Amino acid sequence: MSQRLELLQKQMPSFQYTLDGGILTKEERQFYEENGFIVVRQIFTPEEVKEWTQRFREYADGQLERKYGMQVVRDISLVKKGGGKQWGEEAITKIQDWQEDEVLFKFCQNPKVIQYLKSFCGPDIKSVHTMFINKPPNMGKTSRHPIHQDQVYFPFGPADRIAAGWAALEDANRENGCLVVYPGTHKVGPVEHCYPDWKEGVNKAYWGVKDMPPENAPKIHLEMKAGDIVFFHPYLFHGSGENRTTNFRKSICCHFASANCQYHDIKGTFHENLAKDIIAYASKKFGHVNYLDIWRFKCRLVQGNPDPLGL
Repeated sequence: MSQRLELLQKQMPSFQYTLDGGILTKEERQFYEENGFIVVRQIFTPEEVKEWTQRFREYADGQLERKYGMQVVRDISLVKKGGGKQWGEEAITKIQDWQEDEVLFKFCQNPKVIQYLKSFCGPDIKSVHTMFINKPPNMGKTSRHPIHQDQVYFPFGPADRIAAGWAALEDANRENGCLVVYPGTHKVGPVEHCYPDWKEGVNKAYWGVKDMPPENAPKIHLEMKAGDIVFFHPYLFHGSGENRTTNFRKSICCHFASANCQYHDIKGTFHENLAKDIIAYASKKFGHVNYLDIWRFKCRLVQGNPDPLGL
């Protein structure tokens, strides 16, 4: 009997990056385990896409008062040259930390999203980083995002209980700067990051992988329709290109984590240099801040019962 049980155990797939209890099939779990991402098509309705897009425009145009701590960001190319249009969807490239906006937070609380998140984070889930990303036309190469790992920013873990949910609100393709991913790189673990040496400049805190994979390494451009979402591991190498079209490319994104993840000390690690960048930026707006407190502020419970010692 013990030999039979041992044989059955050997035949059963071993899952490290996904959990029981979510909506993922065995085949979908195996795909995520191997590749570090999975795309779900048409998870959102046109009405949801329209509502979140309109909310962005209201903030970008200054029609809505920002929630405390919310960041409305312009591209470095606009900051450098000054003049011209400084607000509106032609100028604003990101709204960050919108977790207290109840319209945008519907994205995080969407029951279909939560069913997938259970496969990555478990039943107790927090949003830990919220972004609305806009690539206007004619922004140039500074609209690129270097290839990076999200976990380099996060002072908490374990990484296997964290996942990003990135949804296209307009069709995303190679011409307008869709996401590009390097399948399987989530297995590499954390790698060193730095600012890329781009002559056009790079936006604040847009760090990239220092030692990039070889030119012939497998990579995939994730072409997505409005309403699609991709979930991916925080160690997955990913980034995006410039928008070379005459149209916009909008997306909404949140990083989710098990509410039972734990903060850890980043002192003495390469994470520390990036943290200094973020602390310097936050301190200009809010005075002296602690790096862990910045991330505590970004978090909001999505569902479940968090560990009091967790996030």
